[in-house]
Amino acid sequence: MRARIRDTEIYFDVEGAGLVPDGARMREKPVAFVIHGGPGTDHTSFKPTFSPLSQKMQLVYFDHRGQGRSARGPKESYTLENNVEDMEALRQHLGLNKIVVIGASYGGMVALTYASRYPEYVSHLIAIVTVPDSRFLERAKQILAERGTEEQQAIAQHLWDGTFRDEEHLREYFRILGPLYSLTFDPDSPQTSWKRAILSADAINQAFGGFLRTYDVRDQLHKITAPTLVIGARHDWICPPEFSEEIAALIPNSDLRIFENSGHGVRADEPQALLDAIAGFIVYKR
Repeated sequence: MRARIRDTEIYFDVEGAGLVPDGARMREKPVAFVIHGGPGTDHTSFKPTFSPLSQKMQLVYFDHRGQGRSARGPKESYTLENNVEDMEALRQHLGLNKIVVIGASYGGMVALTYASRYPEYVSHLIAIVTVPDSRFLERAKQILAERGTEEQQAIAQHLWDGTFRDEEHLREYFRILGPLYSLTFDPDSPQTSWKRAILSADAINQAFGGFLRTYDVRDQLHKITAPTLVIGARHDWICPPEFSEEIAALIPNSDLRIFENSGHGVRADEPQALLDAIAGFIVYKR
């Protein structure tokens, strides 16, 4: 499905019924916006891992502007600011009140910004393997220098510089860096999300070559009022767990969970534990 909002067209997909039978009445389930990372990837990396969550809540997946199945436009419009405002416009388009906000990696940056800007519309916030500001860039470079091969460091330079040539160049990056992103990485698996995704070199170049270098929401996080679950991964090279710890310290009413056997790709490394943590938090944390 597509929503024509603001100056673009956003692709979104809904999984799970919103209104379900519950004994002698009908019960309305929470609605969760699931925010993908990258930038430059799409929402399909959450499928099918997140599908079981649709038993607890209705899931709304969407692709950021210029990415996946959403409309392309001027590269200069592929910004975090627009991603946040597109998300708010989509919430209004769907006629929703409070939503559960689930964001991973760059999607977590969008989630943190959205929840601090629109706290009245967030019932729960789940921030997965993400960071509060641009310091992660230098820290990730340090970790890559310690753990990475020469080949990995060479292609990662295109990430830091924002110089990926095209979709296939970006796909090659994810193949080469795969073992760092996920402890269970299998380059031959057809289930590998980067193989199925529609990638956007323009979007990731705009981010890492531009606005992520000045990104900082630390002084806004105290405005978040929703119960918040912050999830980090012990072996995450690009959004190291110390940043998850800092986010949790800055958000009132937050819980912190570090997954000890995961890299950045916690959805691949510890999928069931991740789903259990999210579902349990939504059900029991009010």
